[in-house]
Amino acid sequence: MDIPSLSMSIAQTNLLSDVGTAMLAKSMDQAETITASMTEMIDSAAMERSVNPDIGANIDILV
Repeated sequence: MDIPSLSMSIAQTNLLSDVGTAMLAKSMDQAETITASMTEMIDSAAMERSVNPDIGANIDILV
């Protein structure tokens, strides 16, 4: 059994695991930011509808 190559293999596996975890954390942070932005946009749209309830109620589409 080759101890140095086994050690390198374990270190590489640990590194890949750490990189995967870091990428997942960044992805989750980005999803949280997007969710907060979408919630803010929905709240602002609700405010606009309460001030002008007729605006944006109908969409005219010609095909």
